[in-house]
Amino acid sequence: MIDFILSTPELLWFIVGLLLFLLELVLPGFVIFFFGVGAWATAFVCLLFNPGVNIQILIFAVVSVLSLVTLRRIIQKKFFYGRNNSSELIEDEFTGKEAIVLSQIKPGKKGRIEFKGTVWTAESDTEIDEGETVIIVSKDNFNLKVKPKK
Repeated sequence: MIDFILSTPELLWFIVGLLLFLLELVLPGFVIFFFGVGAWATAFVCLLFNPGVNIQILIFAVVSVLSLVTLRRIIQKKFFYGRNNSSELIEDEFTGKEAIVLSQIKPGKKGRIEFKGTVWTAESDTEIDEGETVIIVSKDNFNLKVKPKK
């Protein structure tokens, strides 16, 4: 079996590419994926032609680096959130929504509120008593800025 895989470079490159794609699922960074692309491109060239080992390595290196440089940013923008988009989407989930005060909030002293079944730390520029309904103004990590509902 091993002799068969080593004697067919297109199968070897295909397996290497598959392993690199699977490794990308485990390791963060979205870089290894492009080396998988390079391995599969090399497997395709080996399937059509019969290049030597040096040419195979050159194809692998060139396709991997070119795809990494040209496609990484485009694919990340298309399929993953950028920092700005992510924070805007998260903020939209909180901003303008109502919550209930669980412990009194005073200016300069944080209190606790309940929002969507979860208890959050909250602060306000005005004093808000327990049991009142508040509007979420903004979110900073796990701290919510609120104002009284009027």
